[in-house]
Amino acid sequence: MRSPVLPLTWHLTRASGRRGLQSQLLAASAAAVGSLVLLVLLAAYLGAGSRADRTAWRTPEPARHGTAVQALATTYVRDRPVTVVSLAQLPGRPQTPAPPGLAAFPRAGEVYVSPALARLMHDLPASRLADRFPHVSSYGAIGTAGLASPDELVAVVGRAPTDPAVSKAADGGGAWDQQLTARAVVSGFSGFQCSLFTLGDQTVVLLGAGLLVVPVVVLAAAAGRLGAARREQRLAALRLAGAAPRQILAMTGVETAVVGTAGALAGALVYTALLPALAQIPFGIGRWYTDQLWVGLPWLAAIVIAVAGVTSISAMSMLHQVATAPLGVAQQSNPRRTRLIRVVVFGAAIAYIYASSRGSSLDNRQTITLVLLFYGAFWLFGPWVVDRLGRIMGRFARRPATLLAARRLSDDPRGAWRTVSGLVLAGFVAGFFTVGHLSATGSDFRGQIALPTTSTTDTGRAAAAARTVLREAGVTASLAPQDDNWLLGGNNGLIIRVSGGPADIDTAVTALTPLAPSRLPYGEAYANAESTVWTERLADVGTATLTLGFVVAAASAGLTAAANVLDRRRVYGLMRLSGAPLKVLDTARIRETVLPLVVLAGGTTAIGVWAGYQVDKMADASISASGAVQLGLCVTLGALAMFAAIGASKPLLRRVTADPAQTAD
Repeated sequence: MRSPVLPLTWHLTRASGRRGLQSQLLAASAAAVGSLVLLVLLAAYLGAGSRADRTAWRTPEPARHGTAVQALATTYVRDRPVTVVSLAQLPGRPQTPAPPGLAAFPRAGEVYVSPALARLMHDLPASRLADRFPHVSSYGAIGTAGLASPDELVAVVGRAPTDPAVSKAADGGGAWDQQLTARAVVSGFSGFQCSLFTLGDQTVVLLGAGLLVVPVVVLAAAAGRLGAARREQRLAALRLAGAAPRQILAMTGVETAVVGTAGALAGALVYTALLPALAQIPFGIGRWYTDQLWVGLPWLAAIVIAVAGVTSISAMSMLHQVATAPLGVAQQSNPRRTRLIRVVVFGAAIAYIYASSRGSSLDNRQTITLVLLFYGAFWLFGPWVVDRLGRIMGRFARRPATLLAARRLSDDPRGAWRTVSGLVLAGFVAGFFTVGHLSATGSDFRGQIALPTTSTTDTGRAAAAARTVLREAGVTASLAPQDDNWLLGGNNGLIIRVSGGPADIDTAVTALTPLAPSRLPYGEAYANAESTVWTERLADVGTATLTLGFVVAAASAGLTAAANVLDRRRVYGLMRLSGAPLKVLDTARIRETVLPLVVLAGGTTAIGVWAGYQVDKMADASISASGAVQLGLCVTLGALAMFAAIGASKPLLRRVTADPAQTAD
């Protein structure tokens, strides 16, 4: 016998009319936003890994039977790193393959530069940048295969095997040289050690994604619950008419799966269309190549299926009362109370998180697990708090709008929680990335340039030459005492103190480069490269996480508020018939959002501030002085976005109550 599930589902969907279509469009919109944000997060994670892989060829990988010498060096201009790769083919050895981005292995005297470096060399005077490289009639171009970003500054210089730039002295080994300077005999470019400037990108992106993934999944789950009241009433009637529980579940699953799939596909299409625009958003070393942000069809399909599955499962999970007590659902006589076990589970989870975070350092997996556990604990705890807030507010209510809001909170605490949950969870992110924001902890070497030398004798000769070249370059500078060599890390060399700004520093570095052919001169930016990279990455991810978090929160609040209006249109109609003004109904909607938002979002924001402070404390870093201002701005903007999203459904409330007699019927 043919199953009646599909025909009946299609018939009831068509019979639901314009109101049912509106609920389905809202659910599809929620699924679309969830799919879009998940794809953007996945694209950033995979793209960061791809960018890191594209830099691995620059760090030389020693080979027993090498055919060429490769030396990695790093210089700075305008406080931006310039990666310099020197290559020399060894005589009598097989030809070395071309490095990524080059058509052939560079001959001695050839210079290849990235497009961004070529533009910068054209814009700046030669005395600030171009004179650091061998003078050639024309520069070759490094292709995208050898670059991690269109904004990356990279140069590949062909050298003779006897050139000091590829000698053993170019190996570095100083206090600041890790991952910035290296030298080895190689046979190819299949290295696995990524550049310092891309090495930690994927880890930091994973942290941001971990903070966002739960609010996004919550939004996708909310898509299955939008229009739940209308669906429950309809299915309860079918259950009373003799429908089996499995048929009720199947009908709900089919309907929400179709709606979720349509919304997720729409989000995937928007993601695909936005790829060129997303690639223009700078992160770390600069913008992205579009192909780095393309997740591929398998991942795209997996996200669409996952969002549709979460939507469908979320809808079916709400049908327990329909299956077991359909009469109570039809008469709306079962208030959705919450139990004290939620508080017990929440307390146990928070205690476990606190104990785990006070132990030894955590790896990425453990950190993400604790973040997910924290979100899960608050997801259980939130409805219980909303329920109690509704009861307390109802006991002390003195105005009709307050009493209505209190009744809504206590009658449906889970629904009220879903409206504010996005901003409540975003509050933790805001607190963590504002007040708990790491400041750069590097050493203060402002105005100083280190000129490494190979021996004490070379240092004496370099001192006289340095005075001459700096004077000819028009740079006012002085040589520091011999015992003032912290920037040199205890190695041989000179410390030059430059009077002037960044332009003078760049000019001085360029003028001093020929005096140290084995090691490039460097300054404060080089010495503090590692701490600066991590600080900037955390700041970038913090900004992106806050932005996406508030977008998800506003979308969740707006869609849920609109769906609640449609679900309660009969109640609103009856209240209008009894004389309740539209203003009172709208004020009640606002108040049932404000109270949980203030209490719960305030709590998660405080926890985020505390967590950020603990991270700063463990890193022995200072807290950003502007953190409190940033936090206040984030909270204000988030609250305004939330209320704007909820207020956007006021015209819908006006329309559904325009004819209260028909609506109530």
